[in-house]
Amino acid sequence: MPRTAVVAGVGPGLGASIARKLASEDCQVALLARSVDYLQELADELGEGALAVPADLAEPAEVRDAFATVRDELGAVDILVNHASGSAWKGLQDLSVDEFQGVWEVAARGGFVCSQEALSDMLAGDGGTVIFTGATSSVRGRDGALGFSSAKFAVRGMAESMARELGPEGIHVAHVVLDGGILPPDREVANPEEYLDPDAIAESYWQLVEQDESAWTLELDLRPHVEEF
Repeated sequence: MPRTAVVAGVGPGLGASIARKLASEDCQVALLARSVDYLQELADELGEGALAVPADLAEPAEVRDAFATVRDELGAVDILVNHASGSAWKGLQDLSVDEFQGVWEVAARGGFVCSQEALSDMLAGDGGTVIFTGATSSVRGRDGALGFSSAKFAVRGMAESMARELGPEGIHVAHVVLDGGILPPDREVANPEEYLDPDAIAESYWQLVEQDESAWTLELDLRPHVEEF
């Protein structure tokens, strides 16, 4: 029986690569994001077993409705990738309260609600996997990105807490630090070797799903081989 995966926060870059990888491994894949046209285009590309579920991940009611749709159409959730993040590239002096809160609503609260929704299915079944997409800003604050950095720190803490709580229940929770830029899908870059390949990242996500429970990874750091750190 195919596993059901939810990718929360899907765009043309890494989110699409993750969805394609999951589909290639015979998973049913639900695609959650606000972009109705793009979601349907990607679902059509992935074929049978792919489901476009438009939802604003900053709105808890929409998230809960989205998961209800997934259960009705594809069944219980086995894999959740919390991939959504908000952006407000400003520092303390320029960032408004609404902008700060908006970033948290997408990344932190959105990931929280998605995880709660998936948890009930995983506890009732044979466990599952929850993966959070992190960034350099998850471990090191970034100048001019106060909202993004603080939300990414929050997501990392949530993942660590969930891993301790849910590991004994057979649920693998992992946090992936993407320590570098990701190759953009729509333009050429001068030095592509300095970027993370989104398809390669997606392969690493799948390895997390397939890990034996005797040796689960909590945090995985990925960076280009030419990156200095």
